[in-house]
Amino acid sequence: MHRRSFLTAAAGFGALAFTPEVVLAAAANSGDWTLGVADVEADIAPQALRLVHGRAPAGLSGVLYRNGPAKFRRPGGSATHWFDGDGLIRRFLIADGKASLTARFADTPKRRIETAAGAMIQPGFGTPAGAAASVSGPDDVNAANTSVMAAGGQLWALWESGSPMAMDPDTLASRGFHTLRPDLKGMPFLAHPRVEPDGRLWNLGVFRAKAIVWRLAADGALEAATPIDLPRASYVHDFTATERHLVLVLQPWVHEKMVAPLAAGFAWRPERGTQILVLDKADLSKRRIYELEALSFFHMGDAWETADGTISLDICASPTPDFAIRGAEAILKGDAARIDVGVDLALITLSPDGRARLERTGLLAEFPRADPRFAGRPRAFSVYAGGTPSTHPLAQGLTVRDWRRDRNETYDFGRGQIAEEMIFVPRPGGSAEFDGWLVGTSLNFAAKATELHVFDARRVAAGPICTWRADVALPATFHGAFVSRV
Repeated sequence: MHRRSFLTAAAGFGALAFTPEVVLAAAANSGDWTLGVADVEADIAPQALRLVHGRAPAGLSGVLYRNGPAKFRRPGGSATHWFDGDGLIRRFLIADGKASLTARFADTPKRRIETAAGAMIQPGFGTPAGAAASVSGPDDVNAANTSVMAAGGQLWALWESGSPMAMDPDTLASRGFHTLRPDLKGMPFLAHPRVEPDGRLWNLGVFRAKAIVWRLAADGALEAATPIDLPRASYVHDFTATERHLVLVLQPWVHEKMVAPLAAGFAWRPERGTQILVLDKADLSKRRIYELEALSFFHMGDAWETADGTISLDICASPTPDFAIRGAEAILKGDAARIDVGVDLALITLSPDGRARLERTGLLAEFPRADPRFAGRPRAFSVYAGGTPSTHPLAQGLTVRDWRRDRNETYDFGRGQIAEEMIFVPRPGGSAEFDGWLVGTSLNFAAKATELHVFDARRVAAGPICTWRADVALPATFHGAFVSRV
């Protein structure tokens, strides 16, 4: 797989705008939730947050970064799909019991082109290209709007199908796209890298039935970039890993046509079922393929492996990719009546004898996160956005799942809030799994404000330990990262 053919194919149909995220959806109507897809017109200058509940726990110090689309509409034309808005990176600093917020847009070519045109003209995942679109490669349509990661003293704003956008971790000033190797400039870098407990990072760049396996050192330096062939050209947004293996779940949503927008080129082929590709980290040519019933998904949790070679992983599964095709368009229009997607938390088990098993929990859940110190290792806990059935099209609570005890503990913010992904932060000096806090944000409709919350990870049903409130209401984010400070 050569870089030139890879990028030429990408540019040939207009874009590689993989920015899909799925949220918990219901058919109830509520006008207030549309704050979650409102436009932000400018960067947010540093502001102190107001403590409205409790007290910050001793030992919690660091920065929560969040990323998500926040500019969808311009006078000359607007995005038609939620996944195609410009990325706004938020920085929540927690120190000395206080919290503050800064937010800046990633200064991408896409944003500059569309600002000059006064219209959203660059093609995207679900948004067609405008007549004046300018596309010479994937990074011309890179929205930098999906996730973030810390690397080599920088913050990287991640998208799906182009380069990471390097940003200053303190000021959030954009430093341009980061090239991992000169001959691989513009190669895709997924928004869901898998990080081992020692900091080594694995990621994929996917285009149709080809992929690059990225391996980076803890400081972000490239260790290896290995091309591989995939069994099928599935839509791949996320993958997972154990200590010894990479695990790719290949859903039967298959890339069949080179057209724009990108979603129009995929076809749902449930009769083909789901394939699961397991790769040996030490030798990527060693592979196993498992077969499973048809399912669609965006996110899965960290996988783990037992002594006999059995691999387990949690996955947030849907019966079809309908949300990515139509639901996310309806979200942006504020049309909750058109959104009806069930996201069912399930456990996939891959046995050494080649059999795969799917066990559904019936739990409404998305955006899985776990204790990063146990990444790829046997573990018990995961945290999800969702909780109780939602009364608006976005999540309104969080749930901690104990896989070993088959128990769930939930906190519900209520129908007046959008709950976002929660990130686990270890307690200083602690070593037990989930000994620490969950840190995350919500959007409070009544207050018209973004809120920052801290939970005891083992006691989420008790509610937040503390809550701070901003003076602004920022739209819903997708993913984030927490960087601790000693």
